[in-house]
Amino acid sequence: MDFTGKVALITGAGNGIGRATALGLVQRGAKVVVADRDETGGEATVGILRQAGGEARFVATDVTRSADVQAMVKATLDAYGAIDCFFNNAGIEGAVAPTASYEEEMFDRVMAVNVKGVFLGLRHVLPVMLQQGRGSVVNTASVAGLVASPGMPAYVASKHAVIGLTKTAAGEVARGGVRVNAVCPGPIDTRMIHSLEAMLNPTDPGAVGTRYQSNIPIGRYGTAEEVANTVIFLLSDLASNITGAQYVVDGGRTATGGAVTNNVVRA
Repeated sequence: MDFTGKVALITGAGNGIGRATALGLVQRGAKVVVADRDETGGEATVGILRQAGGEARFVATDVTRSADVQAMVKATLDAYGAIDCFFNNAGIEGAVAPTASYEEEMFDRVMAVNVKGVFLGLRHVLPVMLQQGRGSVVNTASVAGLVASPGMPAYVASKHAVIGLTKTAAGEVARGGVRVNAVCPGPIDTRMIHSLEAMLNPTDPGAVGTRYQSNIPIGRYGTAEEVANTVIFLLSDLASNITGAQYVVDGGRTATGGAVTNNVVRA
């Protein structure tokens, strides 16, 4: 998986899976543009990439704003002249509450980042890749895009939508030399899962973590690096015949039907 001379653009790269993927790509020779609305996290990622000997730069981006996404793409092209790889990764978890009482404002916010943000990324990056005649895109979906997760209606709906966008775009651009796939992480040891633990049980989030991990066949959360490895494979030439697919990285959770439930979701 040699990315020497290739340019990678990553949204939500200020932490977690985005940062791990950025590091994995620069270690394999890619030039990386880090995009995030969190300027502190984004600049920190760039510092890590440069310390690893990579070439990288940060672009402050709100993926829900078309002008920001256009500016992100322009900044990448101005700096490096191409976009070979796009990890369309930015996303948020939203609140935990049953559908019957889920706040409309929160629902709109989750859909704006997780669905509109992914759409805008595709909308503005795909034309560049089609003009180049090459490119690979990975969208971040989730196991919540494959099965239900009670108490997270907005997140589940948004990640199902990401898989739909992935398949639609893949069929549209395959003849143009562009591939579009999705990665579906299960519970991963990042800020997001620990935020969910705290929402479910503010007084003892660790108990939620223990219960979550007991429902995973491998007995633990995945790591950001494990998801990054799958993303990097899908972005690489080794995956040249893979498009329109969703790759699950969840320690076997969906294979065994281990949907996590909790008392919060009672309507």
